[in-house]
Amino acid sequence: MNARTTLTLVACLGVVVSALAGTLSPSSGTSLPVDSRGFIHRWQLLEPVAVPGRLTEAAVEEALKANPLPPSPAWHAVDTTRYNVNLYHFAYALGKPTSNVLFWVTTTIESPRDMNGVRLAIGSNAASRWWLNDDPVIALNDDRQAVIDDGVSRRVHLRKGRNVIRAAIINGGGATDFCARFLDENDKPIQDLKVITP
Repeated sequence: MNARTTLTLVACLGVVVSALAGTLSPSSGTSLPVDSRGFIHRWQLLEPVAVPGRLTEAAVEEALKANPLPPSPAWHAVDTTRYNVNLYHFAYALGKPTSNVLFWVTTTIESPRDMNGVRLAIGSNAASRWWLNDDPVIALNDDRQAVIDDGVSRRVHLRKGRNVIRAAIINGGGATDFCARFLDENDKPIQDLKVITP
């Protein structure tokens, strides 16, 4: 990074971490709408965990079994200025490794109504697994760039009120990031969702 902006990443458990990151800032306020293209800008991130970094389907499943989501994690609540979340910047800011690592991420979406036949659409660098309300919906393997809508779920139901997205992203080396949004029954971005800070 050429331009370094000092900021504070605030973990949900009240832990304050001084960091440097150009596109991330501490979450503020109780909610944040998705943008005009439907992208989610508020996430909670866990610090990266070292893994072998292999990105095949079997290797990803093995890494997740060996490094499950902790029962009481210390999340870092962040907002991104871009459509994607730059995990490389996040890890670098905390002085953590950026290669051969696993990131757990989550967010809580509030829907104004029941929505049937929608899809969760994501991009990730690199391999990733995604859950909606604890139901597995997307699996991407191998080394890849975070292409918009690279992984699209089957038709799912968004219930009125809160819906929880959870994901695990594994990076072998280099840049690492992700993006996510919901598409309606016509595969158009859903624009009237918002993120609720638990």
